[in-house]
Amino acid sequence: MYKVRIKVLLAVTGILSILLFILLTNVLVPSNGLPFLFNVTVAFVAFLAFQFGATYAYNTYAEKIRNNSLFKKETNLLSSFISKIRFAYSLDDLFEAIRTELEDRADCSVLYMDKKNNYVVYNSPDRIVSADQTLMTLEMNFKQSTADGFYFFDDELGVTSDQKKSRGFFIVHENHHFYVLCRYTRLFDPIIFTQLYDEFVSFTKRSSIIADLTRISELSKEWNMVAETQRSFLPAVMPQVKHLDIAAYFRPLVNVSGDYYSVLPITEDKTLFLLGDVSGKGLAAALVMGIVINTVKNIQNKEDLPNMIKAVDAAIKGMKFDDKYTVMFLGIVDTAAMTITYVNASMSDPIIITKTPAGFNIKPLESSCSLVGIIELDDIRVEQKKLFYDDMILIATDGVSEVMNDEGIELGDTELYKQTVQNSAFKSAQHFVNDISDLVLDYNGNKKLRDDVTMLAVKIER
Repeated sequence: MYKVRIKVLLAVTGILSILLFILLTNVLVPSNGLPFLFNVTVAFVAFLAFQFGATYAYNTYAEKIRNNSLFKKETNLLSSFISKIRFAYSLDDLFEAIRTELEDRADCSVLYMDKKNNYVVYNSPDRIVSADQTLMTLEMNFKQSTADGFYFFDDELGVTSDQKKSRGFFIVHENHHFYVLCRYTRLFDPIIFTQLYDEFVSFTKRSSIIADLTRISELSKEWNMVAETQRSFLPAVMPQVKHLDIAAYFRPLVNVSGDYYSVLPITEDKTLFLLGDVSGKGLAAALVMGIVINTVKNIQNKEDLPNMIKAVDAAIKGMKFDDKYTVMFLGIVDTAAMTITYVNASMSDPIIITKTPAGFNIKPLESSCSLVGIIELDDIRVEQKKLFYDDMILIATDGVSEVMNDEGIELGDTELYKQTVQNSAFKSAQHFVNDISDLVLDYNGNKKLRDDVTMLAVKIER
């Protein structure tokens, strides 16, 4: 089992470390004709070198143990189901994952019940879960008040704490009961159930938000409510990241926007920045925007930018809109290596404003990928730029650069825009964003804006 193997690996690593320390202190430190301090230093350096190697070996073998535990034998069947629902956005997506992964591949039976509204959401087409007696037994044994979590049940469909004697398992989340009858439940690695529960919770929240967007739009036309729901996808506040000053600006043209952004810390030193623009306006653009953000958030390896782009591309195409696509920028700022690693999927305006002896210089972050979600992706190039302290990164949708004055001249083509960006780069990220947004509104004059205006500014601090 995964946890047992990890504990054994930890124990072995710890024992080897202790034995090496004893060996070094008994062999090198005693008098050998060399100064005592030299011997101690050599022993300490050798010990540190071993610790570094042991840490690397531990991480390597821990990942191998994880893969062996979760992606081989019977447990792989549940891992495949988890992978499917990680990118499910509707009940139809969930039903498809159940049919292909749990019923066809794993030979399981599934019953999904909404206890609050007292109806069956899904049940497998077999006599076990379709039988009235099964429903009555489950209703009697597992009430609406059952606490959230995952449980095992036995041959009599009663709760058991012994996985080895279980006939299946079920998940409870906010009155949603998801039962899986499986005769070999005892063979699944226990760690998989926590992962399945977490993904099921994410799916119910995700599908609920998207269903709310559709329902509100279709039934009430209360676009303010749609916009409020849509804003729940965007960060309420910027995360606090060491050595980074971050600010955002979001001004939709109408209540519902296709612009989006997110800031996702990966490690202490690495932070993922996302900003993009969906084609068109209205509900369809809002739905695609929500799909994009949730897809990025659900990718486990957030340093694999090409895979993230491909996942977003597949998710948008899966919605089967004829005219919906997105331009987007994905960038990882590494404050230890002082780099930004990025994929620019056809956004025209991301830049770095860097300080030089002659003033601030503007460096573009060129496009390295085609439009996402509508055509076949060409090569996805991952680019990297060096960063310096006091650099300002500006990622903006074309609502900034393409705003026009009374003469029809776009702001991005003017010396005024360049000067404002350079003259404001020494300020904080929030003041920088404020200066650019003020410029956009002033340049537009008294006319109504023609597009959403969205920006992310990131300043590298000491």
